Amino acid sequence: MSKAQKVVEPSADDILAAEAQIVSQSKRIEFYITEYSVEILAMKVRDGEYEVPAYQREYTWEDERKSRFIESLLMGLPIPFIFFWEMPDGRLEIVDGSQRLRTIEEFIFGGFRLGPLEQLTHVTGLTFKDLPQSRQRKILNRSIRGIILNEHADEAARFDMFARINTGSKIANTAEVRRGALIGPFLDMIIDLSTSQEFVAMTPMSTKSVREREREELVTRFFAYGDGLDDYRDRPSDFLFQYSRKMNETFKSDPALVDEYKRRFYATMKFVSQVFPNNFSKTARSSATPRARFESIAIGAASALVEDPAIASKTTAELGIADWIEDPGFIKVTNSDGANARSRLRDRIEFVRDKLVGKS
Repeated sequence: MSKAQKVVEPSADDILAAEAQIVSQSKRIEFYITEYSVEILAMKVRDGEYEVPAYQREYTWEDERKSRFIESLLMGLPIPFIFFWEMPDGRLEIVDGSQRLRTIEEFIFGGFRLGPLEQLTHVTGLTFKDLPQSRQRKILNRSIRGIILNEHADEAARFDMFARINTGSKIANTAEVRRGALIGPFLDMIIDLSTSQEFVAMTPMSTKSVREREREELVTRFFAYGDGLDDYRDRPSDFLFQYSRKMNETFKSDPALVDEYKRRFYATMKFVSQVFPNNFSKTARSSATPRARFESIAIGAASALVEDPAIASKTTAELGIADWIEDPGFIKVTNSDGANARSRLRDRIEFVRDKLVGKS
C-alpha cells in the first residue's frame, strides 16, 4: 500500500451494514449434507427422478473421461460432492454433477465398456456385469456425498452456486458456465446467433466442439473483444464472464440494443463470407475454426467496417486479401503461442483491420 493511500476505518454503521448483508445473503443458501449409495444414484438417474435444468450441460463427456471417472470410483478415490436443489414437489434438481451421475448410470445399467485405464489396466475393456458379483456389490454400496439446497434457495442463488463451483475449473468449459450462470437477454442473443445457418456454415468444427458450445464462445468473443479491451487482463474466461454479466443488465435496460448488436454481427459475417475465400478456416476443406484466426478476421473486419464503411462493396481482389492471408506476418499473429495475451490479441485484430482499410 502506498503512502498516499489512507486507510479509512469503518464506522459502527458500516460494520452493522456488513453484518446485515452477510445474514441476508446467507439466508439465500440453506442446505444439508447427505450420502447416497452408487446404486441409488444410478437407479434415480435411470428412472428419470432427477431434474436436469436448462442451465446444465448436455451429456458431453467423451468415453476417455467417463472411463477415467469410473476408474477413480473403482479405486475408492474421493468423488466431488453432487449438488442438488430440493424442488417444492420433493424431487431433486441437479445443480452440479450431471456428467458424473449420467456416467455412473451408464456404467451400472447401460453396458458402458471401459476404455484404456491408467492404473487398473486389467479392468480395461470390461463392463460392470463383467466384474465379479462381490465387486459389483462393493461398487453399488459405495456412497457419494451430496449437498442439497432447500426449496427456499431461489434461481439466482442456484445459478450463482453453479458459477462459483465451475468458473476456472475443467469440469465445465467457459461457454457452459456462462450459459448456466448468466441466463438473460445477452446470452439469449448469443445462443441465437451461434445457431444461425449463416454462422454454422462459416465455422466448421467437430461434433464434440459443437456440443461443448464452441460457437457460443466465438460469438461472445466477437462482441466482448470488439467492444474494447481496456478491462482485459490476459484471462479470457474472467473477462468474458464479467462482460456477459454486464451486457445482460445492459440489454435489460435497453432492449433495442439486441437489434443493433445483431446488425453488427450479421453485417460482419456477410462481409467475411464475401471477401474471405475460406471464411475463418485455413483451407476450403478444413474441419476446424481456430479461435485466434476467428478473432483476427471477425473483429478486425468489424473494426474495419466501422472505420471505412466503403470496403463493404469491395471485392477480394480490390482488398488484396490474397496478398496477405498467407503472409508470415498474419500466420505469426494468429498462432497459438501466447494467444490470450492482450498485446497478441490486439495485434491480430489490428493486423486485419489495417490491411482491410489500406493502412499497411
